[in-house]
Amino acid sequence: MSNKIRKRLLVCVLLLAGMSTLYSCHVVRFFVYNFADIRDYKKFPNDNIKKDGTAFIFSPKAANDSVKVPRDVTVKKKKYDFKSFLKKTKSVAFVVIRNDTVLYQDYEHGYNEASIVPSFSMAKSFTSLLLGIAIDEGAVHSVNDKITTYLPELKAPGFDKVTIKDLLNMESGIKYNEGYFNPFGDVAKYYYGTNIKKYVKQLKIAHAPEQGFEYKSVNTQLLGMIIERAVHRSLAEYMEEKVWRYIGAEYDASWSVDSKKDKEIKAFCCFNARPKDFAKLGRLYLNKGRWNGRQIVSEDWVNQSLNTEDKKDNFYSYQWWHTRDLGRDNRVVAANDFYADGFLGQYVYVYPEKHIIIVRLGKKEGFSAWPTLMKMIARAN
Repeated sequence: MSNKIRKRLLVCVLLLAGMSTLYSCHVVRFFVYNFADIRDYKKFPNDNIKKDGTAFIFSPKAANDSVKVPRDVTVKKKKYDFKSFLKKTKSVAFVVIRNDTVLYQDYEHGYNEASIVPSFSMAKSFTSLLLGIAIDEGAVHSVNDKITTYLPELKAPGFDKVTIKDLLNMESGIKYNEGYFNPFGDVAKYYYGTNIKKYVKQLKIAHAPEQGFEYKSVNTQLLGMIIERAVHRSLAEYMEEKVWRYIGAEYDASWSVDSKKDKEIKAFCCFNARPKDFAKLGRLYLNKGRWNGRQIVSEDWVNQSLNTEDKKDNFYSYQWWHTRDLGRDNRVVAANDFYADGFLGQYVYVYPEKHIIIVRLGKKEGFSAWPTLMKMIARAN
């Protein structure tokens, strides 16, 4: 072999090694994957969550069942009939369920009821569910516990004042950049990075807790780690054992992890499931934590989670969102509905008054007022 060929081979080896090193960097992965999208469940390693037992099937609409959806919806000053609106907004699933009966369902862009869709930040609400179960079982003592009781590696000044409740209500005061389109931001590092435990140790406090709502995904990530430490198993294992096997899931689910090596579940995002199985998590809360006679999570936890009366910000409580209405004296108050909300417009919306659940999943948000539209549909049915 000539020296010239040897040099070329050496250059190729060095280039490949460099590319491998760069690929492990979250900034490079951010650009390689070209932002978060609906196929991200395929891009990351996952922990599987197996279904068990007989599937619960929502009933098909009977001949005398009626459904009212808007005749048309305006997007950017242009009107579309409802089905065209769903296509225009890149919705892949839109399902309306009342009293366990599917009143309306539409699947677009090659998706169907068996298609896997990542939850993105809807996973925050599901992590809250698992925390409630851990508290019910005594593995976690109270929402008033200091988080350093479970995460002693948080040594920066100020962490000893942060409680689990502060994480739940997004009032921790932790320094964290939530910019989704910033490759150098914290959320990109936690989403695309491969060593979440390392990043957590580097966290700092920006200000004292309970100064007001600040949406930061790291709060949920810490909640997930607290649960795992307390119950001595992964979030995926806990979800399978305590929830998925009992709610009649039709399919297995999964939860993405940071890497095959560290296997830290990304609690703030990345729970992957099918449309009607997502709806079952809404049904669980609609029925105050009970599933066909079994109390999965205590009614007390559900009530605490959905109560906004003692919250400074009445649109958010324990990782669940609420729309708002005008109350007495024209004061803005939280409505009785609630929903899980994820990037690209993933929603599980619940309207308790009429026992309605609406699931919208999409390739992009496409529309700025999904919860308002869902409330309008719920009230009409």
